[in-house]
Amino acid sequence: MTDDVAAARAAEEKSAFSHPPVDPDATAAYGDDPGHVIDFYAPRGGSGPAPVVVVLHGGAWRTPYDRRHVSPFAAFLAHRGFAVASVEYRRGATRADGGDAVAGRWPDTFDDVAAALDALSGLIRELLPAGDPRRIVLTGHSAGGHLALWAAARHLLPAGSPWRTDAPAPLRGVVALAPIADLEVADKLGVCGGAVRELLGGDDHFAERRPHADPALLLPTGIATTLVQGRADIDVPHVVAEAYADAAAKAGEVVGVTLLPDVGHFPLIDPAADACAIVAEEIAQLAW
Repeated sequence: MTDDVAAARAAEEKSAFSHPPVDPDATAAYGDDPGHVIDFYAPRGGSGPAPVVVVLHGGAWRTPYDRRHVSPFAAFLAHRGFAVASVEYRRGATRADGGDAVAGRWPDTFDDVAAALDALSGLIRELLPAGDPRRIVLTGHSAGGHLALWAAARHLLPAGSPWRTDAPAPLRGVVALAPIADLEVADKLGVCGGAVRELLGGDDHFAERRPHADPALLLPTGIATTLVQGRADIDVPHVVAEAYADAAAKAGEVVGVTLLPDVGHFPLIDPAADACAIVAEEIAQLAW
């Protein structure tokens, strides 16, 4: 990484994380763990029921990153007229030696996302009356993008999977932002410091668990899907998104890929960045 690239990445990250957290209008539990919560943001402006955007935050599936860091993004979408549900889920624990937290918890991370999505429709009706549960778009950033693609493909999971559903999720679509969309490609690239292999439990479990966790193996979904990706992203390089789109094409499905020049990893969720407005437009195209 050159000094210029490192400086640009640092500036983008600083901007994205410079916004103070935005409190939701309501919060509800979807399970018994303290982390089993969904924050709800009512749409600002407009009339009539609004489409619901379900947000799955990123952070390499690691504990230090929770839904609060995407709360400005959730509020931004609410000001664009969407109802928003921001989901929390269990992530990997902090290491005793002070190193990077472990990425993910197997099977807890997947248990949580599945449970949250299954509970969502009822919670929307109860706590987000301005939201229309018949018009839901699922979005997620980075590791959250992986979880969004995975959640939309649960009907394609192997038989016997505890997360498998009988039919596709009732979604208008998925807009995945710099997603860790192909676990094999991301693992080979060492994305997020080896987070992909950790998510699945390490070397001993990677091959066996990948069919249950890799969106690139769960195609075609039959659900409209768009990937938004910065060309200058060095955290999750655009070849990861392109590998997923290629896998979809081989399965007979067209997945849209919007590549943004001179954009890195963080502007996609930064309300101050032009890229964030493009994300909102991509969501609107599926939601409305």
